[in-house]
Amino acid sequence: MAERESMQYDVVIVGGGPAGLAAAIRLKQLAAERSLELGVCVLEKGSEIGAHILSGAVMDPRSLNELMPNWQELGAPLNAAVSEDRFLFLTESSSYKVPEFMLPACFKNHGNYVISLGNVCRWLGQQAEGLGVEIFPGFPAADVLYDEKGQVRGVVTGDMGVNREGQQTDAYQPGMELHGKYTLFAEGCRGHLGRRLQERYRLREGADPQVYGIGLKELWEIKPERHQKGLVMHTAGWPLAADTYGGSFFYHMEDNLVAVGFVVGLGYTNPYLNPYEEFQRYKTHPAIRTFLEGGKRIAYGARAITAGGLQALPRLVFPGGCLIGDDAGFLNASRIKGSHAAMKSGMLAAESVCDALQAGREGDELTTYPEAFRSSWLHEELHKARNFKPFMSKGLYSGTLMVGIDQVLFRGKAPWTLHHDHADNETLKPKKDVQPIAYPKPDGVLTFDRLSSVFISNTNHSEDQPVHLTLKDPTVPVKINLELYDAPEQRYCPAGVYEIVRDADESNPRLQINAQNCVHCKTCDIKDPTQNIVWVTPEGGGGPNYPNM
Repeated sequence: MAERESMQYDVVIVGGGPAGLAAAIRLKQLAAERSLELGVCVLEKGSEIGAHILSGAVMDPRSLNELMPNWQELGAPLNAAVSEDRFLFLTESSSYKVPEFMLPACFKNHGNYVISLGNVCRWLGQQAEGLGVEIFPGFPAADVLYDEKGQVRGVVTGDMGVNREGQQTDAYQPGMELHGKYTLFAEGCRGHLGRRLQERYRLREGADPQVYGIGLKELWEIKPERHQKGLVMHTAGWPLAADTYGGSFFYHMEDNLVAVGFVVGLGYTNPYLNPYEEFQRYKTHPAIRTFLEGGKRIAYGARAITAGGLQALPRLVFPGGCLIGDDAGFLNASRIKGSHAAMKSGMLAAESVCDALQAGREGDELTTYPEAFRSSWLHEELHKARNFKPFMSKGLYSGTLMVGIDQVLFRGKAPWTLHHDHADNETLKPKKDVQPIAYPKPDGVLTFDRLSSVFISNTNHSEDQPVHLTLKDPTVPVKINLELYDAPEQRYCPAGVYEIVRDADESNPRLQINAQNCVHCKTCDIKDPTQNIVWVTPEGGGGPNYPNM
């Protein structure tokens, strides 16, 4: 076996999203202020910074103001200031606009910006490189490296040139070891290494089960007369049943572009629910289609989001590293925002790392990072929002009433904290106990099928590589998932990866995994009832290539 090369850094950061890049920038800023020499690298599994970044997104600039107060002079792509907030409750044929005075503060976006988070990350990457950070796109971290004491000492990147059977081809290149005095994990929601670290170091002890949503998004260019730059619109209600958590976003960017998307909480109970089809159905509502008709769909993508809030955060540190951003779960579900929280967590971790390195330490627990978080504005913000998701999980009507009491009457300071008592994979009812859901066929104008959507996500994987959607037990998809739940993986996957195929006489059902379609949303890793599906990193650079998402 070919020997792996290794590179040594002071800090290795896994993931080139807002958390990882903010951490890298803050480290270099502090090093310059303190006349330290710090080697910092960022590994990014996408083909470039921003390729795998997908978010709504309305950005609160608070963290960016702290990180780079002169971001406007530096050309940060925050070009559409929010001009109006609109919140609608939808029924099948009508809508009710919530008066502005009744909107909780979490739904007010004055001072925020409608952005492409992918483009903001591309810009952050340029700033980081300008400060001397080494960024390696197309190099996914495949595993964690540990020393003899059990401390994290870095990561190893994935091997290249291994075929579907696991054999080395002529193009084989072994992965590289990147050693760091500290390693920061910023993989985003349900990071596959973050998940292993949480298990190894039992970081979830004392925390609520983490809960998630799946966010689906399309980018549209609409008619100029229907575009209102800076308009931020959210909806709740139809097409989801009242007992299913979810809602939509519709954000007007610059240049007649709108980001239209739908979020479904992954704690839903009906195995026949299809989040992708709910999203397509939503676009046909009279209040929504009026904006889209005559427009053109440009891009599509999907991503799971971490929604458990403060009470579901794991312990953030372990010997030799820490979790930042959505790898830990810093998203504020009530505000439908996570990028400012991810950035702040990365900045707090960077300050703790820099202090440790300046003191000559390495490989220990960065205890000052969680301490700094607990005394920060980010903790205060997440504490105010802690009851939002537990209330909304109780149903649209009672949940809305209780959120109103919690956020308007008590301003998030109620003397109670609700908890999540089960994980999302535990909630599906057997198929015999529910009604199948009939979804209309796509019209190719407003609504589309999954494969045409995956096509415009620019997703690509080498077909002759090991399947990165692995099964602990290959009999489970038929014996349990098909038998009990009618194979829900066929419906919760937003990219058509999972398919039950049969022989010509309809016998011999088996699961076919179309791994080349995978948009790396991680929904299967979260929602699979027996946790039999495990997402691991594919060959470097594989996956979507999102433009302006």
